[in-house]
Amino acid sequence: MSRKELKPIPEFTSEAEEREFWKTHDSTDYLDWSKAMRVRFPNLKLSTQSISIRLPVSLLEQIKIEANKRDVPYQSLIKVWLAEKVQH
Repeated sequence: MSRKELKPIPEFTSEAEEREFWKTHDSTDYLDWSKAMRVRFPNLKLSTQSISIRLPVSLLEQIKIEANKRDVPYQSLIKVWLAEKVQH
């Protein structure tokens, strides 16, 4: 089987430009994925920022009840719900 000639990956001036490029181009034209290796980044942490938010006590209690039903911390449940809402 003959090897496919790979195209050179262009230089990008920003992450946004690179994102737009990969939305419309097939990476297999630029990379030989058969040579890819799995890697792990065990110490990689997402950037987060703490915030304060005032909630009515009754709302917070309802959130805690829902979190308890799902066996997750209530702060994690709030993050999941916010992320789902923002995606819609």
